[in-house]
Amino acid sequence: MVRTRFAPSPTGYLHIGGVRTALFCWLFARKHGGQFILRIDDTDQERNVEAALAPILEGLKWLGIDWDEGPGIGGPHAPYYQSQRADRYRAAVEKLIASGHAYRDYATTGEIQAEREAAQAEKSSFVYSRRFMAETPDDCKRFEAEGRQGVVRLKMPREGVLVLNDLIRGEVQFDWAREQDHVIQRTDGSCLYHLANVVDDEDFEITHVIRAEEHLSNTPRQVFMIQALGYRLPQYAHLPFVAEPGSKTKLSKRKLDKYLKNKDFADLVERGRKIAERIGHPTEADAFNPVIVDFYESVGYLPEAIVNYLALLGWSLDDKTEHFTIQNLIDNFSLERVGKSPASFDCQKLWAFEDRHFQLLPLRKKLELAAPFLRKAGFANASKERIQAVLLAAGDRIKVAGDILAFDEFFLRDGAFPYDEKSLEKHLKKDEAWELLKKFRDRLAAADPFDVPALEKLMHDFTAAENIKTNQIIHALRVAVTGKSVGLGLFDTLAILGKAACLARIERALGMIGIC
Repeated sequence: MVRTRFAPSPTGYLHIGGVRTALFCWLFARKHGGQFILRIDDTDQERNVEAALAPILEGLKWLGIDWDEGPGIGGPHAPYYQSQRADRYRAAVEKLIASGHAYRDYATTGEIQAEREAAQAEKSSFVYSRRFMAETPDDCKRFEAEGRQGVVRLKMPREGVLVLNDLIRGEVQFDWAREQDHVIQRTDGSCLYHLANVVDDEDFEITHVIRAEEHLSNTPRQVFMIQALGYRLPQYAHLPFVAEPGSKTKLSKRKLDKYLKNKDFADLVERGRKIAERIGHPTEADAFNPVIVDFYESVGYLPEAIVNYLALLGWSLDDKTEHFTIQNLIDNFSLERVGKSPASFDCQKLWAFEDRHFQLLPLRKKLELAAPFLRKAGFANASKERIQAVLLAAGDRIKVAGDILAFDEFFLRDGAFPYDEKSLEKHLKKDEAWELLKKFRDRLAAADPFDVPALEKLMHDFTAAENIKTNQIIHALRVAVTGKSVGLGLFDTLAILGKAACLARIERALGMIGIC
């Protein structure tokens, strides 16, 4: 059975690049009827942030990337936290030492650095001399008597070539002479990621290691340990990294200031920030960043749109198909179609995917997604009928669920919504405008029915009777009933608000400019 794994470190929010890796692992497992395992790489206790684990787990769940074994589920290979598997790692270290594939080393950091600098001075590759290697228990005692602390290093080959078939990159070769004697156990007895990774993959029966290309350089030391420990060798597939917008440099959650210089990226952030501020979501850079998944969930993106877009960052079915459902992706995914080059994060394209997926939703689903944003923004009393009416009138203006908040004029109390001062000045404070508005108010008061066709006819008859153009009245009317100079279709707006609200708002607007 195919078994893949994703092993995030709880050191921060879930990165888009990490999600893409998890997605490809998940799709491959689902395509082959296999299992997807989630384990937590928390061997680096200094960098781990306990609070960061929840957003990682929630982010994966939100995207629909479920796991068959792991945190919250358990499974036959528990525990799924590396911090709880120390005994297994220490046993592997002892086995490597006993077989001569690893050794205890007592060199100080300064001594290692001195050898490295000497090699640089001679313009030769650095290869540790193993001068402080302890080959016997007596050697250990002697070094420790000098006050030295020992680590455990791999005793890597010094000649030959490792040839490996990568399922994405084809045949790759590594010169053993270029490999260092990597540390696998610290002075305090804790083990490093690379050893833990190898032991876990064996224990969890991982058949395919699908991971980011920056791990390709780690592969030789891991293959060395796998072979030395007598483990089964999984198949490897190294994915191209997700690049910065319009670049070949790896996308980083720490470079938000740099990315904000890109207009599309800045627009993406600003649209999201307006929504987040209305619902009280944190907007600090570490929690509100389009490079992390939490950003998209917080402002109302569709998980299926994010998944669709991420799947095409490095993979394609052909040169024309872009729209995929989750099941389409599972049915068609293959590592053979994954490219080798970095895929650039394109904000505009992501926005287009979100727009396409959102417009395909039935009205009841849009309502289900938009309503929570209104509640969080303080509009708990917004009726289902009012929300549906706004959604219908807005059409494709609403692209993420949080966009409903841009039309708050329909949910604010008549006496509470704000007026844009510039719009009042421009459209209402002219004699002609407010005089026409007073006259049209009287027409509205008598209107029956109060629906879009009737209101359109009412306006047509009014402008004809007054011998004016429509734009001489509609801007003043819009500002009066919404407080804004732009918005939904005017007649849709009037019909949704209803007669009583429209009349009350017109009275309030006229009062604000001193007209009774």
